[in-house]
Amino acid sequence: MAERFDLAVIGGGPGGYVAAIRAAQLGLRVALVEKEQLGGVCLNRGCIPTKALLASAGVLSALGRAREFGVKVEGVKADVPAMFRRKDEVVARLRGGVETLLRKRKVTVYDGVGSIGEPGVIGVEGPDGTVAIECERIILATGSTPLVPETFPYDGRVVVTTREALESPHMPDDVLIIGAGAVGCEFAGFYSSLGLSVTLVEMLPEMLPGEDRSAVRLLLAAMKKRGVDVRTATKVESIEVTGDTALTTLSDGTSLETGRVLLAMGRRPGSGGSGIPEAGIEVERGAVVVNEKMETSRPGVYAIGDLVGGWLLAHVASREGIVAATNAAGRDLAMSYRAVPRCTFTRPEIASVGITEAAASSQGLEFSSGRFPFAASGKALAEGEAQGFVKVLCDAASGRVVGGVVVGPHASDLIHEVALAIEAELSFDRLAGMIHAHPTLAESVMEAAEAIEGLSIHSG
Repeated sequence: MAERFDLAVIGGGPGGYVAAIRAAQLGLRVALVEKEQLGGVCLNRGCIPTKALLASAGVLSALGRAREFGVKVEGVKADVPAMFRRKDEVVARLRGGVETLLRKRKVTVYDGVGSIGEPGVIGVEGPDGTVAIECERIILATGSTPLVPETFPYDGRVVVTTREALESPHMPDDVLIIGAGAVGCEFAGFYSSLGLSVTLVEMLPEMLPGEDRSAVRLLLAAMKKRGVDVRTATKVESIEVTGDTALTTLSDGTSLETGRVLLAMGRRPGSGGSGIPEAGIEVERGAVVVNEKMETSRPGVYAIGDLVGGWLLAHVASREGIVAATNAAGRDLAMSYRAVPRCTFTRPEIASVGITEAAASSQGLEFSSGRFPFAASGKALAEGEAQGFVKVLCDAASGRVVGGVVVGPHASDLIHEVALAIEAELSFDRLAGMIHAHPTLAESVMEAAEAIEGLSIHSG
């Protein structure tokens, strides 16, 4: 007899496991199906391992600047295998934490591939065969897969995705990265910190499309200073692998021979499996269609995360998981994307939320903005991190904060002050009027808000 649950979640990534825990908190009996490792791509092969490696690179960079702070350090060099061991330890610890949380909430975890069958039933194909689970409601959280053009000779050895790049500590002398989005830029930063020759290629006119242009220009200058060869408006014509190297021909007429080609061109929703098309669930351009409650076209079935397209961010997936689980538990909650932080963990970091100046202008929206440079921040100067700025945008008529960008130290943390202002529909003067501790980087947010009316005290 099939085991019966109130809710079954297919996919144990940052959307799926969060949904399972929230549903259990709300009193449902929950099953969670995961085909690989709990935590999904983000924890095991994405967000967390890359940030662990970038943290190691950050320590290496800081030691290289030690003399600026009156500290003498000799013989500093990278121990890449040790960096990867630390990365694995961080991932294992966090994955163990997820397992503990699920066990504490009495979520039953199935190891295998889940698929929708007849209404109220899913099948799980695991190591010991296939079992059926009866469930009243289902949440689909099957994530996404890397974009790999069929014409590229992807072999997982020389031509790799981020998955393979994060598995082996072997470092070639030179790397070509295709795609200058957040992932490509972060890997360019990591590789260049180790002294590798790095070429970053982007077919669009600028890297990090959609981000604040002034912030991207600052990052571009920093990358070039570290020796990264950035080529925008450039396409890859062909890749040929011979032995341990790849010869890549570009649309600018040049050819590059490198020991690694990293494909960082984005991801596509993983709607091809789990019986989604066969179940009659509506799909557009590979993404499952949902409403504001994360409900699909099939009653009792919800979808979240990369599977529904849109943001393809772990924190968005987690929130969507909470919304879906809350509605599956019989409550009423709608998903809002009004204040989604976007973070790129480069040096310097770039983080933004809400609308950008370029987007506002293209949409004909009237806005005002204020900017404060970290070069005028006492805390930033004391920490030797004076590069960058904070910018705050507000609606010209109402004064409500509608966007912001931070480029520089701890940008991914500071942006949440602007995000909260957007979510709470605060006016810029409320943000400017809040007393901020001194000396802190957060004062720069206050000063940027004050600069909207030309009243910033410390920016001259």
